[in-house]
Amino acid sequence: MNKMMTILFLSLGISSQAQKTKPIALVEPVSIEYKGKIVRAKKLRVSSEIPMHIASAWNNVKTPALLEFVAKGMIRFKPVGEGFPNKWEIGKTYGAKMRIFGFIPFGGIHYLRIEKIDDQNHTIETKEWDSGAKVWNHHVIMKDLGEGKIHYEDSITIYGGMMTGFITSFAKRFYQHRQKRWQIVAKEKLKFG
Repeated sequence: MNKMMTILFLSLGISSQAQKTKPIALVEPVSIEYKGKIVRAKKLRVSSEIPMHIASAWNNVKTPALLEFVAKGMIRFKPVGEGFPNKWEIGKTYGAKMRIFGFIPFGGIHYLRIEKIDDQNHTIETKEWDSGAKVWNHHVIMKDLGEGKIHYEDSITIYGGMMTGFITSFAKRFYQHRQKRWQIVAKEKLKFG
């Protein structure tokens, strides 16, 4: 950041740290294959800096309890079937009814299949879907920045037919909300794993 921007932020009472921890969201059009056809989808990337050691963040992200905490206030999950495990398991598919703001049904049963958990590179990949979002492929990426900080990114490919734009707009707000809730996890040193 150049000197002039630093002076501007300081005069406005905005620290450069606040700029880094505020989630940044980018949306771009992409083409994907869906049921043998090439369709127009959206790729959403939301990222921020979280003041947390990577080992703690990584242990937390592998739990459904963290998902429920960071989604709180925007989405409540009601697991179906056997419910959520203590830790996500590769190759398993979980289902949950989602309620926006805790009471508005959304998308029927949302399915989440854990495709990959890479402890070495701190990444998780899921394939998700429901009656509205035909494709909701989510990739979590964490990078250690040192000094007890990480770069955290949610990268989501979304396709919902004519509703793709609406679903992506909702997802953008949802993932920004999630990353703000991650700041609470960091500040209060919460452990879910």
